[in-house]
Amino acid sequence: MTRTEREQGKSKKFHSYYDYSLLFLTLFLVCFGLVMIYSTSSYNASRDYNNPAYYLEKQGAFAVFGVAVMLIVSKIDYRFYITKLPVIKIKPVTLLYLLCIFLQTYVLIFGDKIKGAKRWISLGALGRFQPSELSKIAVILFTAYIVNLSPVKLNKFRGFIRVVIFMAPLIVLVLIPNFSTALVMAAIMVAICFVASRKKLYFIVSGIIGIGIGAIFIFGVSYRSTRIDVWRNVETHPRGYQILQGLYAIASGGIFGKGLGESMQKLGFIPESHNDMIFSVICEELGLFGAVAVIMLFVLLVWRLFVIAINAADLYGGLIAAGILTHIAVQVLLNIAVVTNTIPSTGIPMPFISYGGSSLMVLLFEMGIALSVSNQIKYER
Repeated sequence: MTRTEREQGKSKKFHSYYDYSLLFLTLFLVCFGLVMIYSTSSYNASRDYNNPAYYLEKQGAFAVFGVAVMLIVSKIDYRFYITKLPVIKIKPVTLLYLLCIFLQTYVLIFGDKIKGAKRWISLGALGRFQPSELSKIAVILFTAYIVNLSPVKLNKFRGFIRVVIFMAPLIVLVLIPNFSTALVMAAIMVAICFVASRKKLYFIVSGIIGIGIGAIFIFGVSYRSTRIDVWRNVETHPRGYQILQGLYAIASGGIFGKGLGESMQKLGFIPESHNDMIFSVICEELGLFGAVAVIMLFVLLVWRLFVIAINAADLYGGLIAAGILTHIAVQVLLNIAVVTNTIPSTGIPMPFISYGGSSLMVLLFEMGIALSVSNQIKYER
């Protein structure tokens, strides 16, 4: 190296990157979600609580707190999660994994039973907490950690099985009461392994085995197999009411919709329209144009996460971003597929938009981690 080259090397300055595009997209989706929650829930809230803004106020409080958490987490180096804590000599990612194992076990025994399923832990005046949402973060961070220890092992099928064995206890505990969430978590785990592996062929075998196991859990449980019947006969099946009303909402929206707040189906026809079925009301009020705009926002969000993943400072950061990307993409696809009756009904909320404090908090925490990964990217200027 010549003297001139050394001087040029010394004069180079590297700056930390921060993905403001991802931040603004996240904030916009949260704000849009609050608007749609008020629009879809005001009728039910007035009838049940004599306060049209009841659900908006609760979700707004979670949104404000969640955004603050996201901004704080974004400034914490993501490598902190795989660094041993000084006193207890355990890594935060391992602690989170064990905590989620405990919470999922607790909810199976002592959890609140709602609509036949134990998925929530009562927090008194603060409402209810769904541990399976936190478990999604644990799957992302812990799977990325295991793979990062020895990514070359994933070039063989037994390396993938090793990861599955580590993650199986948590996923199975979620699977018992909540098949759809376990499906999302399994997709996250597989996607992270797929990204890290140089050999892709054995994932086809894994997919076939996974479909077989999934079929057993679907047809082996009566209420899940009933959903197949509802999906096939939505117009005539007694339990096809909600999906059918959602389809009416989508069809009546047309190209530009009836206008914000003008939905008819939310007036008691779609039960709890501010939850998993909120996309059908978006279609009714904002039309095909609004539905496509929402989908494009998620496409942009996924694209920003992809950019972060491929430019991450190390493999661990890239795998985390890939896991978060998979979480968002899979939930959006499943939610829209259920609302349009493309697949059998399952309880998957629309990220950032559907009502739910636990889901929103976890998503914003994940966005904070993704922003942290982006903040460690160095660029020359």
